[in-house]
Amino acid sequence: MNRSTCRVMVGVAGSWTPIELSPEHAPPAGAFSPAVEAAGLVFVSGQVPRDPVSGQWVKDRPLEEQARRVFSNLALTLGAAGLELRDVASVSVFLADISHWGAVNKIFQEYFRPPFPARAVVGAALEGFLIEVAAVAARPRPAEARR
Repeated sequence: MNRSTCRVMVGVAGSWTPIELSPEHAPPAGAFSPAVEAAGLVFVSGQVPRDPVSGQWVKDRPLEEQARRVFSNLALTLGAAGLELRDVASVSVFLADISHWGAVNKIFQEYFRPPFPARAVVGAALEGFLIEVAAVAARPRPAEARR
């Protein structure tokens, strides 16, 4: 995803800036920004198993499919901010069934490589889906330009 798919509304919120996905993507299902930037950090709202273009839920799919959709949505939202999964510093994973930790941990490693970001995994009462993921990413400093 490149920066052209990002719509940044500079100055709208004062000390933070909302980041939105491009118009061809489904809008959030509620009253929130997909991500916001403040002080060089990008806070990504909870990503759920929802197709980013059609907006259709994939609630009825197996955990593995839901988890891959959620992590792909996280990467898409980071891309709208000009970032990648390797820029993620912290991940919060919410599971409808905490016994799914092992399966989600395996899938997590398909998307993240060492050194891994900080992570919390908690059991949660989710609305019909099995996993939700929120994250905080940091913009690389100029001296850390992409190689």
